[in-house]
Parts: sequence; C-alpha cells; structure tokens
Amino acid sequence: MTSEKTTIQSIRQLLLEIDSIDDIRLTALKEDPRKGVQAIVNKWQRDFDKKQDQLADLELRLEFERRAHLTGHRYVAGIDEVGRGPLAGPVVAAAVILPDDFNDFRVNDSKKTSKAVRNELFDIIEAQAVAIGVGSVSQKMIDKINIYEATKLAMTAAVNELSVAPDYLLIDAMKLPTLLPQESLIKGDARSLSIAAASIIAKVTRDRLMEEFSKQYPGYGFEKNAGYGTKEHLSGIKSYGICPLHRKSFSPIKEIVQKSFK
Repeated sequence: MTSEKTTIQSIRQLLLEIDSIDDIRLTALKEDPRKGVQAIVNKWQRDFDKKQDQLADLELRLEFERRAHLTGHRYVAGIDEVGRGPLAGPVVAAAVILPDDFNDFRVNDSKKTSKAVRNELFDIIEAQAVAIGVGSVSQKMIDKINIYEATKLAMTAAVNELSVAPDYLLIDAMKLPTLLPQESLIKGDARSLSIAAASIIAKVTRDRLMEEFSKQYPGYGFEKNAGYGTKEHLSGIKSYGICPLHRKSFSPIKEIVQKSFK
C-alpha cells in the first residue's frame, strides 16, 4: 500500500512509468484510500483502455497488409484518390508503401480527420514511408474520358511514381489495369492503414494545389472548398462565370456551357 505521505504529484509521475495493468505498483495505488489518488488512477485506467482499443483497431486495419506479407509479398502499396466529386480541378491519387513498424493509429480515412491533423500526418507519412507516389489527371482529361477512367489513370500514375516497385496493391474500391496482384476494398480507407495513408497524402496534396489555384482564379473560394459545389463556389460561378479549372462535363457547369452556345 502507498504511504499517506506519498504526494499526488509523485503518484502522477509514477503512473507515467506504468504500462501494464499487472504492475504491482498499480495494484498498490488502487488500495490507496485517498479520493485524489483514486481519481488519477481511474484516469490512468481510462487512458490505458483507450490506448488498448486504438492498438486493437490499428491491428485490425493492418490485416490486409499482413495477409499479403504472409503470402510472400514484401512491398504492399495502398492506393486512394481524392477529387471525384468537385466541380473544378484535377483528380489526385496517391500510392503509399508503409514500413512494417508504422504504428500511428491516427492515420485513418482523410475525411474523418481535421485539416491540422491531416497536415501533421502528411509530414509523418512522408518522413516514414518506404515510398510515396502521386498521380494527377486534369479537369480537361476528366471531361474527355469521364471521371471513372480519369481516376484509374491517376491511380496508375501514382503507382508508377513509386520509387520502390510494389509487388501487391490494396486499392480503395477500384481495380487497375495492371499485372500486379491487387485487392479492391470497399471503404478501403477505413479498413486498410496503407490506403488510409494514401488518402491523406492525396487529400493534402490536392487541397494545397487548389489553394494555389485560388490565387490564380479568385472569387470561387477554392482555398476553402477545394472545388466542391459549396454555396460560395456556386455564387462565384454566378458572378464570374466559369474558369479554366471547371469540369465542363459536370452539372451545373455542363448546363452553363450548353446555354452559352444557344
């Protein structure tokens, strides 16, 4: 049992050293009758349980990578895209090969993370990844071949940009025209850590690109909406018309173009 003279601050320091529920020091702290001690022990327990849940989730989201490794594949690339739905700008894809010991559980579907966290994770992934490839297909090509085919082109380009050749592909809800073994995962960015990493790289890359485009084409709010059809963006189209970044095969841009030729 802990001594009554043991200060709350010293107990807080002690708990920083404990990483197992079987630690005898934790058992002693749980027997301390002081309410203040029990409060910080309970907080430690909540934090410990949360961390265990996060680690379990991380293991679950490494299932497909581990399975590929067990079948002899060394370099597993996760692939995802961003920008299929916007009214303006390119579609951007990323391919990421993570190291075996990558363990940042915050890497998840880019839509579930804040901009600040995405930017932080972008730097972490960039620093730790075995290889990263990025592919982009312009709005002109999207109009020419359709967004589905443009997405496949961007993904294929991202794979080709990898500095380390992958031997297995995990792809978010797509199949690519390649001889490489591949697995298409519905909602893959939430099920595979590698695909989630690719979604973050693609999202941050495209958002930064649209922020740069906003300087060239002001008035549409590209720095905030990344080309999606927000109220500000639609208001900009009404005030200034369309710009070279707009996808002419997408509504309501398509109808504006058709009307201008009547």
